[in-house]
Amino acid sequence: MHISKLQLVNYRNFLRATVKFEKGVNTIIGENGSGKTNLFRAIRLLLDDNLLRMAHRLDERDFHRGLGEWRGHWIVISLEFTDVSQDETIQSLFLHGTGNIRAATVDRATYNLIFRPKAAIRQKLGELAARDHSGLATLRREISLADYETVFTGKSSADFSDPNAYRALVGDFDTVTFPTELTPPDIGGIVPGMFSISREIGFTFVQALRDVVAEFQNNRTNPLLTLLKGKSGEIDPTAFAPISDLVSNLNTAIEGLEDVCAIRTDIRDTITDAAGETYSPKSLSIRSDLPNEADRLFQSLKLFVGESEPGYEGGIQELSLGGANLIYLTLKLLEFKYQKVKQTFANFLVVEEPEAHIHTHIQKTLFDRLNYHDTQIIYSTHSTHISEVSNVENINILSRDDGVCNVFQPAAGLDPGQVGNIQRYLDAVRSNLLFAKSVLLVEGDAEEILVPILIKQVFGLSLDELGISLINIRSTGFENVGILFHDLRIRKNCAIITDLDQAFIDLTPNTLDTDAVIKTKKKARGSQASGADRFSRLTTFCHGNAWLTAHFAQHTFEVDFILAGNSAAVVSVLNDVYSDAGTIAQAKADLESGDIARYGARVLTMAKHVGKGWFAIILGKAITPDVHLPNYLLSALFSAHRPISIETLASILEHRLRVQLASGLVFPTQVDAMRNHVARFRNREIDFATVRAEMLTAFPGDRVNTILTML
Repeated sequence: MHISKLQLVNYRNFLRATVKFEKGVNTIIGENGSGKTNLFRAIRLLLDDNLLRMAHRLDERDFHRGLGEWRGHWIVISLEFTDVSQDETIQSLFLHGTGNIRAATVDRATYNLIFRPKAAIRQKLGELAARDHSGLATLRREISLADYETVFTGKSSADFSDPNAYRALVGDFDTVTFPTELTPPDIGGIVPGMFSISREIGFTFVQALRDVVAEFQNNRTNPLLTLLKGKSGEIDPTAFAPISDLVSNLNTAIEGLEDVCAIRTDIRDTITDAAGETYSPKSLSIRSDLPNEADRLFQSLKLFVGESEPGYEGGIQELSLGGANLIYLTLKLLEFKYQKVKQTFANFLVVEEPEAHIHTHIQKTLFDRLNYHDTQIIYSTHSTHISEVSNVENINILSRDDGVCNVFQPAAGLDPGQVGNIQRYLDAVRSNLLFAKSVLLVEGDAEEILVPILIKQVFGLSLDELGISLINIRSTGFENVGILFHDLRIRKNCAIITDLDQAFIDLTPNTLDTDAVIKTKKKARGSQASGADRFSRLTTFCHGNAWLTAHFAQHTFEVDFILAGNSAAVVSVLNDVYSDAGTIAQAKADLESGDIARYGARVLTMAKHVGKGWFAIILGKAITPDVHLPNYLLSALFSAHRPISIETLASILEHRLRVQLASGLVFPTQVDAMRNHVARFRNREIDFATVRAEMLTAFPGDRVNTILTML
């Protein structure tokens, strides 16, 4: 049996979400605050028998903040199980508890936690007249957490994540229409307390490793103590009797030491002298309290590990962070193994961010080997190294957008061939696209190296700060990767950046052409035809897809970089490309000619001479805040990163003001005045159009003005 689906409605940062799982190992990835911990807690509320029962009593902080007024709403956490065992005991549990009662046997079952108003409140809501907003507001003001109840149900048929189903079961707060049926059958039947799924399964939760030393010092959370306590109950009393006798004899020997007896006598005499015989204790002794019971004696055992120096073993507190975390994780896995051998009909291992402080090779090995038979494993991770070895079909991506957590399955709707291509593609570098807020896809080393530098210099913000991953697909093909960004899969913005490869030389055949010129023209015609075909394919591929756009350099990146007005930057690195003075002089003349046939041929020759990647590295050091960004790059950036927040725009403007001040060509008072406008914009006192106009007036020559007109 395994979890096939988790639905969350109104729970913390999940307004309405469906998470899908497969057999075996499943991976949850997402940025900080996207809801990974909340998702795991939701699963634990239904399956973790170690979670205190009081945890099922939710409170107002558990309601999704986007609801505004939480009173009257429901929280629903629903698990769907698939491949339910045909064992008679298991079938009985699900038929009575959570299965489909009409069926002779159960293969698929649901188990739900519902936090809802009690029947009296639901009845009052159902008695409200349609559109009686005043009556609804009055009733909601009277509702408190004491008017809520937690119920567990099964045999449900409702799709809780469907807004229409939610309105039918709970009510429509906008139109003030609520159901009069207090126990709608769609939510399933109440599961009797005697039928507890959590008691019949093996479930181990390994929390994110924050402070391992503190965990080992806490008797409640110490994984070593948990293992030892489990073993102490299995010890044969006869086998333990000699140890118990040894401890008892040791206690007697300690109590009989001359110094111990002397101190006991001195304490007795001193208290008698101070308080008198009447008020002194009738008896007083000093005893050794070493426990002779197995359970208590095991509490004195500590773990010592030799991490680096041969022959030396130290306590947990002496280990490196990674070493301590690995030991902690190992003990939790051993706890799971011990639990797994018990008679349970399903086993679940949930691990939260196992990669903390652990070497990348260990991360990959750990994930690859934790594949226990008959066990469903669910990880959450920030690690691209773990995501690299994850099965793309078993990945859920959590993404936060305006306080709402969305869940994506990157392989949804893809055929096996497409899934295989994606799986092979997602190595440790390219799997970054699974973690990003938005993505830029490029196919050249020049773009991979220079685009981040250009953005940082002009905007003062890195791609990382903007939440953008730039991925070089090289020869993979944009369609093979771009297919991930779709309504069915990853609902994040992705911009494709590529070249049209239009010829910048005259391609007309001429009888005077030399063989070399004929060859060059033929190659240019082929590239131009390929570029036209690429434009047609990608335009069609992106059509109708709100998450995917394509952006084209008219020629190639290097040529269009000069075309945008950056010949001086390329001229400044000539000495790093050529050593011959004559060649440098000719190249300078070509680059400054303004003739695209000359500077286009020259810059491509330079790139070929040292290698396109190395040329990009050389050119990178010549990029300054005054660089001109080609329009197609700006279009791609703003398509991927949208909408642009007020905070981001204000940060860009502040960067440009620092650039102006550093130039020494403006008065500081001018900069200060403009900073005041930016501060007012950041505080929402003026709008974007106003601050844009102020920037244009104050610094008409700044590069950012052309960019701001595109927004």
